[in-house]
Amino acid sequence: MASERPPFLPLRRGLNAITAGWQNLIKCFRDRYRPELHYMRGPGPKWHAKHSMSSAARLSTAT
Repeated sequence: MASERPPFLPLRRGLNAITAGWQNLIKCFRDRYRPELHYMRGPGPKWHAKHSMSSAARLSTAT
């Protein structure tokens, strides 16, 4: 009789799985790090302003 499993053990495992899933979901929503917001998309306007003169000078000297 000691080898019998309690009838609530499968229910407990199911509830533990559901609880763990909800905790992971909440953890994902609370994570504020969003790498796509910090991704550099290329040179900005200051870089273009600084380098536009040198590119124009290179074109005039190449011809």
